[in-house]
Amino acid sequence: MNRPQRLREAFTGGRGAHWHATDALVRGLALGVGLVVAGGLLHRVELVLIGAPLLVSTLLALTAPVGGTPEVAVRGLPRTGEVGAATSAVVVDPGRGAELLAIRLPAAGEGIGPVHLLAAGPREIEVVLRRGAWGEGVDLRPDHLVAGPDALLVHGPVTAPERGRVILPPVEALPAGLLPARAVGLVGAHRSRRPGDSVELRDIRLFQPGDRLRRVDWRVSLRSGAMAGSPAGANLHVREHHAEADADVVLALDTRLDVGAELGEWSAAVRDATVRRGGSLDLAVRAAASLAAGYLRQGDRVGLADLGRPQLGVRPGAGRRQLLRLRNQLVVCARSAGWAQRLVLRPEQVPHGALVVVLSTFLDADAVELAVHAARRGNVVLAVDVLPSPLRADRDSPWGEAAAAVVGLEHEVRLEAMRRHGVAVVAWGAPIADVLRQARGARRVAR
Repeated sequence: MNRPQRLREAFTGGRGAHWHATDALVRGLALGVGLVVAGGLLHRVELVLIGAPLLVSTLLALTAPVGGTPEVAVRGLPRTGEVGAATSAVVVDPGRGAELLAIRLPAAGEGIGPVHLLAAGPREIEVVLRRGAWGEGVDLRPDHLVAGPDALLVHGPVTAPERGRVILPPVEALPAGLLPARAVGLVGAHRSRRPGDSVELRDIRLFQPGDRLRRVDWRVSLRSGAMAGSPAGANLHVREHHAEADADVVLALDTRLDVGAELGEWSAAVRDATVRRGGSLDLAVRAAASLAAGYLRQGDRVGLADLGRPQLGVRPGAGRRQLLRLRNQLVVCARSAGWAQRLVLRPEQVPHGALVVVLSTFLDADAVELAVHAARRGNVVLAVDVLPSPLRADRDSPWGEAAAAVVGLEHEVRLEAMRRHGVAVVAWGAPIADVLRQARGARRVAR
């Protein structure tokens, strides 16, 4: 420990989150006393005239009342938010005797940088927080330093606690498409196989005891020969409608890999713990959030299943709170993403007759087998391919083009195998309704 540092600690008791001397104070005292003493010993008036004002000004600055603990508080910062800009406020009370405040904040106005140098005094600073990507992150850490008169005494620097938000995955306005024609209730937005009281025509059949007269189709009855003198209900025909039913949807998310379009970067994808923008995991999370919003808007029940970590799943539910819960849990799943030994979709996570949406890159057979097994259990399965396209070969490798071609062919073979087993396959961004309609028709023919 050098001598100036020992002098500072003897004067203030050490550095840290308290008031302590600066180098300017040490130099002012040492230089002032030294010049006065040297001038007296050497009988040099000019040395005394230089050192005395310096010593007197330093001592006068120390007589100013300095004390109290500066307080910095963040107000109006929510725990969750959307992609874009948000506003918050930092309330500062620098304490007694402070003259200067240096605080690190995001840009809060035109010409103001990340470090604010302001005249000390109680104030409220409005800051604008901008986040362009979903996920967890630090938005604010108001480190600060408070200086007293002539900056001879300072408080800090103080490292403030980090304040962050969870930016929820964005929701795109997409049509939810057709759902499986299996009734769970008697009200909803989707057509069921059972007859009911909706507006969509199911069939025209002969009148049976118990049918209501308002359902009689008089035009068909007259054309079929129903006359006034015929027996009651002999040739009467009635209109039968489909029942409207709710549906259960389970979003099965494969979080084992996060790969991009560059094949040369795939080796680092296993070790990288962050979610890359435009990668497969980013597309999967965005797709899951958009599909959840679309189905929940129709009144359906939507759940989430993390295929690599089943304990992170969310039970099916409905409403706006369920959407918020799902979007938060998608961030948790992305944060915990990593390689898993095998994919797991527990039977209790999938209600009977639910639509299972598997979001994966389908780069191995595990995801394909899981989708096929779900289809064999009687569920309509939609496989959403989130592999970035087109894949770009590694230019640094002489086998880059061949490797890209092999990966693309193997991937297409896996997708075709799922189609043959009755799984609807669609790339994210393609129309989903037509694919689900074809899958439902194929299942009817198979039965």
